Amino acid sequence: MQVAPPSHDLLVHARTMISIIMGLSLARLLNGVAGLIQHPKREHLWWPHLCWVLYMMVSITAFWWWQFQLSELRVLTFETYIFLIAEAAMQFLLCSVIFPTEISEYDGYGDYFMSRRAWFFGLLIVSLLMDILDTLLKGLPHFLGLGPEYPIRIAVMVGLCLAACFILSRRFHTLFAGGALIYFAIYVARHYGHIQ
Repeated sequence: MQVAPPSHDLLVHARTMISIIMGLSLARLLNGVAGLIQHPKREHLWWPHLCWVLYMMVSITAFWWWQFQLSELRVLTFETYIFLIAEAAMQFLLCSVIFPTEISEYDGYGDYFMSRRAWFFGLLIVSLLMDILDTLLKGLPHFLGLGPEYPIRIAVMVGLCLAACFILSRRFHTLFAGGALIYFAIYVARHYGHIQ
């Protein structure tokens, strides 16, 4: 296995690839929102769907911002590079599930989202587990610096996402979407507000 020191050029290259994928992810969400604004009567809106749209916007922004911490890596291997690209690609897949190119066969976004909930929450689980590995890549001190709230947050979200794959109750999904968005936005504001 070839190990390359994380030179400035190598880090810029990795960040550039991540930025391209994150830009596509954000563009997917913004195009979807723009379509809702342009044609508000075309599709039936469902506010839990919009909560997950905002959740993903916060997630993309936090992921993109926090990749400045790549400079803390002692080595940047090809395997690490592939992992980071896969983690960014997972964000794009989540955005694509939230805003498909066409939902005319469904009765609005509520009907669409509920029919694809297992895909969305399954991908979200994978993304959350990848986040643990990403955090550990930045070093154990960084991981421990996030405190016990971080692993508890991941465990609770994974459990709720697993439940959401099977639960059909729109009340549950409404509470989950709203609660997840509010908590995650506060969490990001508290922990990701600056680069250490």
